[in-house]
Amino acid sequence: MKLPCEIIVWEVLPCIRAALAKELINRGWSQSEIGRTLGITQAAVSQYTSRKRGSGLKFPPDAKDEIKHLADDLVQGTVDDLVLRICKICLKVRKDEAVCNLALYNLKV
Repeated sequence: MKLPCEIIVWEVLPCIRAALAKELINRGWSQSEIGRTLGITQAAVSQYTSRKRGSGLKFPPDAKDEIKHLADDLVQGTVDDLVLRICKICLKVRKDEAVCNLALYNLKV
């Protein structure tokens, strides 16, 4: 049985990192820059951008918009608290109940 919090750690956060990494690549950032900013390795960024990790979740439109806005702010250097911003995106995903649906699916398996 996976609890919703486990799903956040194993599914949602990697998907947020992957989406953010892809947005930053599209804005000209290198994998090394992204890794340093997100506190992950360049190899992890490579796996995110090649869809080997963090590709199992479709984001609701407001979460997608927030990811794009965060990427813009990172490029401009105007992000004060990256953790808080990622938490805000996670809350939008949780509000959509996708996480609870994944938890229910895992209970049935």
